[in-house]
Amino acid sequence: MTAIHTGIPALTIRAGKRALDRLQQKPLEPGDIHVVPGAAGGPKALGISGLDQAIFGDWLPRVEQERALIGASVGSWRFAAIASSDNPVAQLKKLADLYTSQRFDKGVTAQEVTRRSRLFLEELIGGREDYILEHPWYRLNVMVVRSLGLLAHDTRGRLGLGLMGAISANMLGRRHLRQFMERGIVRDPRGNTPLSDLVDFTSHHIALSRENLMPSLLASGSIPMIMSGVQDLPGGPDGVYRDGGLLDYHLDLPWQQPGIILYPHFTDKIVPGWFDKTLPWRRGNATHLQDVLLVAPSPEYLATLPDRKLPDRKDFEKYAGDDYGRENSWRRAIAESDRLGDEFLELVETGRLLDRVQPL
Repeated sequence: MTAIHTGIPALTIRAGKRALDRLQQKPLEPGDIHVVPGAAGGPKALGISGLDQAIFGDWLPRVEQERALIGASVGSWRFAAIASSDNPVAQLKKLADLYTSQRFDKGVTAQEVTRRSRLFLEELIGGREDYILEHPWYRLNVMVVRSLGLLAHDTRGRLGLGLMGAISANMLGRRHLRQFMERGIVRDPRGNTPLSDLVDFTSHHIALSRENLMPSLLASGSIPMIMSGVQDLPGGPDGVYRDGGLLDYHLDLPWQQPGIILYPHFTDKIVPGWFDKTLPWRRGNATHLQDVLLVAPSPEYLATLPDRKLPDRKDFEKYAGDDYGRENSWRRAIAESDRLGDEFLELVETGRLLDRVQPL
């Protein structure tokens, strides 16, 4: 399907203070990028597929150097696909096609969604595990959470009570989530995690391996009540592991790296945790964001899409009984996302990126 190109700006571009200072000194180059974060957000990832393809298929490979890819939930799935082949564009297209083609009957159980998600990951990267683990320059980091108390149960009653408790605790302050979960970073052991000391929550650094690659990716996307948790992640403390976005929805983390952090994102805002989505006063820490260059779809671009937004999980309900309608809407949004990638490449290649940057 061919994207429809118009004259409106497709991208919103925001930069933290130090990133903006660097861009004012010299144009952005692939060699400036050592870290790329990937947020949780489910099907929204499909809506920036064209941007990912331009960045990982064209721009970053111009300078082959070690880069940390650190993702939560679908962010980790995107990066696993990218790192699983010397043709990341083909793998990103496969990810979008597999995700779009999913169909769920009303009342589907968490166990069934989990089973299908395992099959999804097997089809996406099965047989490519060694390529990911031995990639010459990408270092995959997968964010998960280790559940505590009632959140460690998959029975709906106990888990529901645990979630209610976590939501209430989070309203008082994010620090209170320590009672409910711990952070896990399943990291490529060949490189350093691009983060300074994590003191907000108990955090476990777990070496990425062939044994825990698939389980960690599954856990990172395991939304409570929608999917079952993953029991006893190999290499980590015993326990039930779930969606990394619960704590680190948009990866509001203390970055430690040279250069600029390039953040292809679904939105121009940083929301710290999954439970903060409805709390407009919870936004990213300015100190954490000072080296970030965030690239996201513009409001004008979103207004041109089917349903005037990126694909999201609510579409499964909106299009209930009309899988063809949902798939057609998503495929149109995926095709349109080529505009995001085209505009990014044009801005960096013409040196006009700085003209479009706004403070983050």
